[in-house]
Amino acid sequence: MKEFVVYTALRIALFVGSLALVLGLWWAIAGEVPVLWAVVIAFVLSGLGSLWLLNGPREAFALRVQERASKASKAFEEMKAKEDAD
Repeated sequence: MKEFVVYTALRIALFVGSLALVLGLWWAIAGEVPVLWAVVIAFVLSGLGSLWLLNGPREAFALRVQERASKASKAFEEMKAKEDAD
């Protein structure tokens, strides 16, 4: 659960930072900011940035999910084997 919270918080922070950067630059250059386009551009930038910047937390999160899935699968197989034995 910790890995999920960390990764999600970092994704949100990266989006907010990207949005602030896009809004600031757009306002400095044009003086007027269409918010919808700024949000779309910030979303794309944060998505691309997360590929490189958040690789470590994403790997940790994926490993945690894989561990939990294998535990659940093992428990299911044990229950299935016990049921077959009965």
